[in-house]
Amino acid sequence: MTWLNVLKHHRWKLALLIVAANIGLWLNIAFGAHKALTEWQWLDMVGEGGTALFILLWLALVLKSRPTGRVTNYLALGLCCLFFSWWMDLLDEFIRLPEHIHWDHWLESGPMPVGMVLLTIGLYHWHREQLAISQQMEKRERVFREHRLFDKLTPLGGADYLKHQVSDCLAHSLEQQQPLSLLALDLDHFAAINRQYGHAEGDAVLQALSQLLLLNLRRHDLLCRLAGDRFVVLLPNTGESQARLLALELEQAVQSLAHKTRQHGERVHLAASTAVVMAMDEAPDALLKRLNLALARAKPLRIKRA
Repeated sequence: MTWLNVLKHHRWKLALLIVAANIGLWLNIAFGAHKALTEWQWLDMVGEGGTALFILLWLALVLKSRPTGRVTNYLALGLCCLFFSWWMDLLDEFIRLPEHIHWDHWLESGPMPVGMVLLTIGLYHWHREQLAISQQMEKRERVFREHRLFDKLTPLGGADYLKHQVSDCLAHSLEQQQPLSLLALDLDHFAAINRQYGHAEGDAVLQALSQLLLLNLRRHDLLCRLAGDRFVVLLPNTGESQARLLALELEQAVQSLAHKTRQHGERVHLAASTAVVMAMDEAPDALLKRLNLALARAKPLRIKRA
């Protein structure tokens, strides 16, 4: 917010402060007498005047840095009351009022507790605002951190995200005494698609394939892209035999995918190899290594049969 906007949005508060300060000055001049220079208490003047100036600085910073609203009003009015109290106290160092006048004590001391109350209320609500903002920032940071774990081409988790999820699923599987299976799927001759149609078309094939696999999986299954044209599915509460049936269904779905090239509309005939392993009491890296070895053994057999 620019200083022009500060004056525009807070003109009534600032005008009220200026009027109140001038009224206080006029009352002291009208009913009091100037003190001689020898009566001035320089240390008190520096302390009281410096405090008043710092409060004005705080007020300017609050109005400049915060949006208009209830919390800003509490803070601003509280600081205005504190400034007025210190301002009236400072005038005592220059002007002596008659002993029968007592309103000056009210003007000096009265605004101080009011300002402290208003300032405390404003700080309390500001504190709550900051907690809410911190929570939102933590959520954004978490989303950004997790977003980096997702594949840029497909809406799927990448290799790092897969490793985190495998670790969590293994721990949950052991705790609940439930089976956990992993399914790997790899496209056959995907390099030939890139050579024949180009890498852009190969990316389109992977995007279409990821959507196809998601449609053919159960709600609680987790699909991730391990690397290139290789996908891994986490199958919670699933035994090996059930996982093999699901792998066969995915192979058939890939063969039935009617993907056509963007440039010439030619149908790309796809096929995939799959492998299934059932998790044991092992580390996530060991489980994924075993899955990759199973897929490496299954892929030559699948291509040879084709």
